[in-house]
Amino acid sequence: MRDATRQTVVWEALRAVLGDRVAATGRQSLDIVDAGGGTGGFAVPLAKLGHAVTVVDPSPDSLAALERRAAETGVGVKGLQGEAADLGELLRPDSADLVLCHSVLEYVEDPAGALGAVRGILRAGGAVSVLAANPVATAIHRSLAGHFDEARQVLSDAAGRWGDRDPAPRRFGRDALAALVTRAGFTVGDVHGVRIFADLVPGMLTEGDPDGLIALERAAAAHPVLRDIATQLHVIAYR
Repeated sequence: MRDATRQTVVWEALRAVLGDRVAATGRQSLDIVDAGGGTGGFAVPLAKLGHAVTVVDPSPDSLAALERRAAETGVGVKGLQGEAADLGELLRPDSADLVLCHSVLEYVEDPAGALGAVRGILRAGGAVSVLAANPVATAIHRSLAGHFDEARQVLSDAAGRWGDRDPAPRRFGRDALAALVTRAGFTVGDVHGVRIFADLVPGMLTEGDPDGLIALERAAAAHPVLRDIATQLHVIAYR
C-alpha cells in the first residue's frame, strides 16, 4: 500500500494525459515509451489498460524481469536495451504519444540531450512525463537522519548533492527542472509534488489510514509551498 500511496499523484496525472490524448486522436490504444522503465512498474499497468508500450532500459536484467512480469500479467510489452539518449536510434521519429522519463535525468550524462531524444520520438501534441528528485526534500531527509552537515551541503551544492558518497549525480528544483524541459522545446503543463508526506510519516501510521494519506498527498501535490519540498517533482510537458 505504501508504494501505491507514493505513486497516486503520478498515476492520476498520467490517466488525465491519456484521456486527453485518446479524445484528441480518437485512438483507444496509444503508443507509449518508458525510457529507463526498468522492470515495468509503470509499463505493465499501462499495457494492461490497452496501450502499446515499449520500455527502453540499459539493464538486460531489468528487461528480463520486465518480460517475466508482463507474461505473468498477461500483457505484451516490448523491451529494448539502450539509454534515453539512444531513443532516436531505437525508435522512429514522431512515433510516440507519451514518453515516461522517470528517475532518469538525475543519472544520465546529458539531461538536455536525453530530453532532446524524447522530443524527437514524440508526435505533435504528445506529452512527456518527467519525474525527478528534488534537492530540498533531500536536505530535509538528511537532517531528519541527523546528518546536518550533509543537509547543509545539499542546499549549497549546484547539483543538489550531499557529498561524494551521494548516489545521485544531480537533483532538480522546480524552477531548474521546468527550465530544462522548456529549453528542450516542450511546453510545461502541470507540475506536482510527489511523496510530500509519504516519505516522512512512519510506516505504521501509513498502514493505519492509507486512504487519508492518499487524500493528503493529492491535496498537497499542487500546493505552492508543499509541492516544492516533495521527494520528487513531476512535470507534464507537451510537444
